[in-house]
Amino acid sequence: MASDGDPLDDSTTLAALKARVHDFCAERQWDPFHGPKDLAIGIVTEGAELLEHFRFRDETEALDLLADPTRRAAVEEELSDVLFFLLRFAGRFEIDLATAFGRKLRRNAERYPVELARGRNTKYSEL
Repeated sequence: MASDGDPLDDSTTLAALKARVHDFCAERQWDPFHGPKDLAIGIVTEGAELLEHFRFRDETEALDLLADPTRRAAVEEELSDVLFFLLRFAGRFEIDLATAFGRKLRRNAERYPVELARGRNTKYSEL
């Protein structure tokens, strides 16, 4: 467990996180406000808020930002907001994220074979 009583990444399942999000939203009766469009908007909006922390910063400045505890905490909050909406979407519409992720990773492995993609930042259609 983390120091504040929350579980750590290596001891928490996606199902447990989805259940926590479900319970949080159920207590507040938020289902009417959490349709697929609304949750997709939430993911993108929170992702944009995460991006704001890094906008106009080069790699060194971005790494310095993450080394600062206060600014790192702000980034962690935005990442948590993205995760909340992602888990809420998946839970609300019965999407098994581990299965979907595994399928996508296998597809990406086909699109980006190691021998062609290693050390390159190129879209699969340009390899």
